[in-house]
Amino acid sequence: LRSVTMWLLLQSLLLLLASCLPSAAAFPKGCYPSEEEGLKTFRCSHARLTEVPRDIPNDTNKLFLDSNRIPFLPRDAFRDLPLLLELDLSHNAIASVESGAFRGLAEHLHSLDLSSNRLVSVSKDAFSNLKAKVNLSNNPWLCDCRLQELIRTVDLVAGSSAGIVCHSAAQEEHVGKAFLQVIADTDFCNVYKKTTDIAMLVTMFGWFAMVISYLVYYVRQNQEDARRHLEYLKSLPSKQRRSEESSTISTVV
Repeated sequence: LRSVTMWLLLQSLLLLLASCLPSAAAFPKGCYPSEEEGLKTFRCSHARLTEVPRDIPNDTNKLFLDSNRIPFLPRDAFRDLPLLLELDLSHNAIASVESGAFRGLAEHLHSLDLSSNRLVSVSKDAFSNLKAKVNLSNNPWLCDCRLQELIRTVDLVAGSSAGIVCHSAAQEEHVGKAFLQVIADTDFCNVYKKTTDIAMLVTMFGWFAMVISYLVYYVRQNQEDARRHLEYLKSLPSKQRRSEESSTISTVV
């Protein structure tokens, strides 16, 4: 009886410990928690992930999701990680970052690595209020006003700007050049504004021309109808013509 009681107590203790400690089985394959330099770290490098894991401990300070297959970052992807200081998303397949993807990280995050992904164009709103140092190098960027606004919004990691290269651009001469080198001579947003203004003027001119054409057609058509009516009246006998003219006048009155 005594041995049975001890065995039950030991089993209860093990169950209690299991409920208090995070289960390794809950983590995606290839992911594991650790502690590095006094900071709680969660590593998922080379884990073949296709999305941001959901079961990341909420007291994580450093998160490594590098070298995976993650294609995009959805809204509120890291909302349950209020203590996150460093986030490494480099060497993935990220081509899209939704607005609000980093919401909740603005106060504490100080390092964000998005290098070596498939980013072509990202709205500056995706990084709003973010104070972290950001690495955007080695992506197939489209050099345009949108990228110019993004670069003005984020705080780039020192030395990483040389890796932000124009993979495509409106002008062929900019392809292959560092973006900061290009915008030293070209203001993409100003060019975009001028293009938009010209397009608006062309559209307004087109509508104006259509209105004028319609008015000209309307006047000519009425003139033609009036001429035909006069010719018809002239072709009538005098009495009938006077009767038609009187009828026309009374109708007009």
